[in-house]
Amino acid sequence: MKILVTGGTTFVSKFVARYFVEKGNEVYVLNRNTKPQVEGVKIIKEDRHNLGNKICDFKFDTVLDITAYNEEDVMDLSTALGKVGQYIMISSSAVYPEYENQPFAENSKVSKNKFWGKYGTDKIKAESAVLKNFPDAYILRPPYLYGPMNNIYREAFVFDCARNDRKFYLPGNGEMKLQFLHVHDLCKIIENIMITKPENQVLNVGNVDTISIKDWVILCYKCFDKVPVFEKVSKDIEQRKYFPFYNYEYYLDVKKQQKLLKETIDMETGLRESADWYLKNETEVNKKPYFEYIDRELS
Repeated sequence: MKILVTGGTTFVSKFVARYFVEKGNEVYVLNRNTKPQVEGVKIIKEDRHNLGNKICDFKFDTVLDITAYNEEDVMDLSTALGKVGQYIMISSSAVYPEYENQPFAENSKVSKNKFWGKYGTDKIKAESAVLKNFPDAYILRPPYLYGPMNNIYREAFVFDCARNDRKFYLPGNGEMKLQFLHVHDLCKIIENIMITKPENQVLNVGNVDTISIKDWVILCYKCFDKVPVFEKVSKDIEQRKYFPFYNYEYYLDVKKQQKLLKETIDMETGLRESADWYLKNETEVNKKPYFEYIDRELS
């Protein structure tokens, strides 16, 4: 297939581009070519907001829009594309407001979420623009994505704690739950959508089971054959200053996804893959000053 991937140089878009190249597809990536490209892709060195008529004759079988963050992103690309066979956008679970009943289903209300703010409301507008311009498009709403190529300092932060034999400062009692999806599973879902063209155009995607932050940290340490020593931190201290997730527990209903992907990668296996990649690509991760805060305020 002839596939366009927006982005292609960091985490999700980079992994997606590599996945579909390795599947034997003709993969084009749309970016400004400021970072190394995935081997085997064809680069369209442009800004998606200044395409003019440069890609209107490509006739892509599928457009995988990984980097649409707002309405303008979608409108500028759609104007430039011309005819496409299929359009799939990666949105976010940030579109669901925190006060709605959980688990969030695809038909749950979408509105501002106090934790995600403008990021979530911009994604809502982007989704609307996609469905307006591509009535047969698919929109995927994942929870936290993880896996190789993750440049966000989440599991990598815990890996650093384990590598340096640091005690782990745990928010409260560690019972807050998180929902994840491995980026490879995301690719498999996208691939199955391309093949089967399911009836549901908007899909929550994620692991069926959630995991407590304490158990998640334990699995991260286990990647280095370590066992964490926990130090509980009062809920009065802002969690994001020393821990890579908001103090916000939510859960997506992913029953519809299971028609496309019955089983997802288990967390232990997925985290080990992440750790192996991180040890070889540490400089690609955008680290945050959690340790500075911990050593100054908590130790």
